[in-house]
Amino acid sequence: MESGSKRQANFELLRIVAMLMIISLHYLVKGGIAVPFPFVARENPAGVSAWLIEAFCIVAVNCYVLLSGYFLTQSGWKPERIATLFFQVLFYSLLIPVFLLATGAISASQPGIYDWIGFAFPFGTEHYWFATAYLFMYLFAPFLAAGMEKMNRRKLQIVLAFLLAFFSLEKTILPVRLATDRYGYDFGWFLCLFVLAGYIRKYGIQWLEQQSHAVAGYVISCLWIWLLAFFSNSRSVDSGDVFAYYADMLYSYNHLLCLAGAVSLFYVFKNMRIGEGRFAGAVRRLAPYTFGVYLLHEHIQVRYEWMRWLGVENVKNSFLFVPHLILCVLVVYAAGTAVDFVRAWVFARVRTAVWKRRQ
Repeated sequence: MESGSKRQANFELLRIVAMLMIISLHYLVKGGIAVPFPFVARENPAGVSAWLIEAFCIVAVNCYVLLSGYFLTQSGWKPERIATLFFQVLFYSLLIPVFLLATGAISASQPGIYDWIGFAFPFGTEHYWFATAYLFMYLFAPFLAAGMEKMNRRKLQIVLAFLLAFFSLEKTILPVRLATDRYGYDFGWFLCLFVLAGYIRKYGIQWLEQQSHAVAGYVISCLWIWLLAFFSNSRSVDSGDVFAYYADMLYSYNHLLCLAGAVSLFYVFKNMRIGEGRFAGAVRRLAPYTFGVYLLHEHIQVRYEWMRWLGVENVKNSFLFVPHLILCVLVVYAAGTAVDFVRAWVFARVRTAVWKRRQ
């Protein structure tokens, strides 16, 4: 995310905001705050707020991938980035269970042989699905970038239209579970987002260049996700599975409304101007550690435990979950940043030692 020699603070801020949203999503769903819709209105009114917050956060993963695609289409492909990604994921995947065993947080018998296989081969086993999808996207990045560079606007629009129709439009309008639909949890969808980001970088979307339009696009898309999901689930109580299916699909990354909200939010930050100063400096210092925040709190040995450690159970079925959510998200983000700072320091020392030995 270079602008000259500096990372652009507006895009780095989006990276941070997207990670805060991702932690919020995990809190709401895996913490059991966002209970199934049929029980929300009658048995848990606070769940209505939970699903509303989730609707405004569900765009986060798409934004994160759009950020990468936006810059990878123009920057040079570097094989060392693959090694960095590989060892960063392995650092968390292997060392977290070792740390938990050493501190007594888990028993020696708890991780079985298949668990350790997953820790040692996190990409093939999709221990972190996002890391696996991102790795494949990065491997395909130079081919996609070169292809888009050769295409004129019309040809790129045709390719993008077919990709969006296959990955997003079909699942949005058809009331059946498609065999090829993985809800956006795969590298196919990431490749689609990469092409979209490249199109935005090269040609832009004129209507969203106006900040008020971008804000409206984000807010309206997210509100429609929430309203349609609430309506569909209300109808499913009396009308059967079709409406329930629509409600579930609305909260998936490759739904058309989620994509529209993500692109709009991307433009909100793209056209944001952040003056140089302490805030911009702090954003640039924090942003490089966001991926580490994900790897820490989404480790299979941690992803459900951190909610128990932070007492999420105590605020279920209560509007107290809102301030508790904010506190937990900040705690998790701070902890993940601190750990990844240490990881980056260790990696830097190792690289320096290896470089010196080669001299």
